[in-house]
Amino acid sequence: MNSTEKKIILVSNRLPVSVVTRGKSIDFTQSAGGLATGLDSIYGEQNSLWVGWPGISREKAGKNQRAIREKLAGNRFHSVFISQKDLDLFYNGFCNNTLWPLFVYFTQHVKYDSRQWEAYVRVNQQFCDEILRISSPEDTIWVHDYHFMLLPRMLREKRPDQRIGFFLHIPWPASEIYRELPWRDAIIDGVLGADLVGLHTNDYVTHFLHSVRRLTGIEHYLGTIRYKNRDVKADSFPMGIDYQKFATTPAEKPVQREIKKIKAQLSGEKIILSVDRLDYTKGILERLEAYELFLKRYPKYREKVMFIIVAVPSRTKVESYQQLKRQVDERVGEINGRFGTLGWVPIWYLYKSIPFHRLIALYRAADIGMVTPIRDGMNLVAKEFLAANEGHPAVLILSERAGAERELGEALVVNPNDIQGMAESIKSALELPRKTILRENAVMQERLKRYDARRWAADFLERLDKVEPISPRSVRRALTPKIRTQLLKAYHQAKTRLILLDYDGTLTGFHDKPEAAKPGKALQKILGKLTDDPKNTVAIVSGRDRRTLDEWLGDFNLNFIAEHGVWLKPQGESWRLIEPLRSDWKTSVRPLMEHYIDRTPGAILEEKDYSLVWHCRKVDSEFASRRTLELMEDLVQLTAHLSLNVLQGHRVIEVKNANVDKGRAVAQWLNQRDWDFILSIGDDWTDEDVFRVLPDHGWSIRVGDTDSHAKYWVPDVNRVLSLLDSLSGRMTNE
Repeated sequence: MNSTEKKIILVSNRLPVSVVTRGKSIDFTQSAGGLATGLDSIYGEQNSLWVGWPGISREKAGKNQRAIREKLAGNRFHSVFISQKDLDLFYNGFCNNTLWPLFVYFTQHVKYDSRQWEAYVRVNQQFCDEILRISSPEDTIWVHDYHFMLLPRMLREKRPDQRIGFFLHIPWPASEIYRELPWRDAIIDGVLGADLVGLHTNDYVTHFLHSVRRLTGIEHYLGTIRYKNRDVKADSFPMGIDYQKFATTPAEKPVQREIKKIKAQLSGEKIILSVDRLDYTKGILERLEAYELFLKRYPKYREKVMFIIVAVPSRTKVESYQQLKRQVDERVGEINGRFGTLGWVPIWYLYKSIPFHRLIALYRAADIGMVTPIRDGMNLVAKEFLAANEGHPAVLILSERAGAERELGEALVVNPNDIQGMAESIKSALELPRKTILRENAVMQERLKRYDARRWAADFLERLDKVEPISPRSVRRALTPKIRTQLLKAYHQAKTRLILLDYDGTLTGFHDKPEAAKPGKALQKILGKLTDDPKNTVAIVSGRDRRTLDEWLGDFNLNFIAEHGVWLKPQGESWRLIEPLRSDWKTSVRPLMEHYIDRTPGAILEEKDYSLVWHCRKVDSEFASRRTLELMEDLVQLTAHLSLNVLQGHRVIEVKNANVDKGRAVAQWLNQRDWDFILSIGDDWTDEDVFRVLPDHGWSIRVGDTDSHAKYWVPDVNRVLSLLDSLSGRMTNE
């Protein structure tokens, strides 16, 4: 493989092979799982590298680490060795004690442990470091599943222009469930480091977008989220299978022999088959209960129908899985003891992994496939069962929560919690006419042929390739290092400089409580340097009230504009109104705003001299968005015949006198002289009035990439402070 050629980096928790060491010998076994099958076409047909854990801890690998790496590298696998401690805390801990049960709605099994979270961060960072070491910025990185939900952001921070995809193979839960996670903000931020977020179903996409909106307040447009000045696309890609492999394998001689062996052990009984990992999400206990009820209600089917349950061991070190195994063992024993006879056992229970050819034989020998998980991301067993039974009248009973139900609607779809309904579905499946079964199956099989594993992977990568994380307009307007150098040069060459700075969202971040935005030591130091330079005239152009500005910033040699242009205070002078204003309108407007305060827990009303301000930063983002729209509509109607403006900012609405804005106030300083250098920085649309009145040679910068009259943009407050700090430093040739 040419290391300089662009490649696809596939990242998953496990490599598709596992390492087994016996003394000095090193052996490899194929890893089971739908992910390995789904990615096989991409891995096999394109220039790619697969990064993952090789199934053995760092300590057990010992001195064999290098040899293992070299052997796997020949197959384009890159091993990341994890310590046994981190395996326990990361995989058995945070992944499977926290994320897995929470995302599949089994909140009773969720554990919140800060040590496990720290291990999760640590392992994600370990993978990030390895990927950066072995990849190039031109590569495409495709990160898979809940084990690495922080990884996209970690990669993005090091390589802003890297093309990164993320796919979640489990459900994304409803936002009410997701919000229970203490580290919810970090997880969302991590996933949104990707350019394209893929999920199996539209329901999961909806839940994801809803969670993003509730936690960040960011709305999406047709699945596209504008986050940290980048576009992130979220969409559904239902994972397929290697259809031809499952459809043609039943004809192979070893499989035919296995089918005959299975049939010979039975006496013409019909076979119900279920194949799952032994996991509490799979609905195995509920399935057993439904089968027991079926045998009770319809005794004529006793000794005529057998249930074969294949339960593959899973997460055997996790306590909840050990408990589940005990429960399944007991229920199987109870049912067999109650209904079994000398010549008939109702349930064959296989607690083990089985070879592929035997699995296909079971699929083909079965008359009914019962796939009824309580919750699943995308259940591929249902698809495999149908493919293996092409031309064969086998009925699929499918849970409405299997992830595949939208694609396989012709199956007998059941509620996995409805025991009676599942029992009746078994009876219905046994009595369906052969022609009906073949006709319905053919429709589903054609669908599965068209959207197989190869199509799924190719579809995702094609969409990822088309995502434009940064628009051409954004690139043109970004304050690049080259433009920043030009700005610094113009600043240092100027003898008279005017610097106009908004406060909230520009010099400091937003806070739930407005008073929490008091300037810290870093900002004070920067303002001190700027205002001590005799060439500089610095004005704070804010929506804040004049008393707060005096209290927080009165010790600096600053000019002030308060309440969006209502009050002016040139350096060394007293506050004065920009023009005579009235405030008697408040008696009409205040009751409406107070009414909305009462209806919106967490919202507050701030009263300034000549304005009223509604703040809702402490309100749930979705609720705040709805209430803000309602209040805006009511205020616009109420003030239609008053000389007032209703301004909407970041989780804030302000009502103030019309014809007063920041631009008009700034003109007081712009007209004082011919400035050699003018710089204006702001973050919301009230600052647009300033950008509009600047002369052509003025430098205008918007915080955040959005439509603006500003010439340039920077992503956040930190970039603003860095720029302002650089102004007072020495000019270099960099």
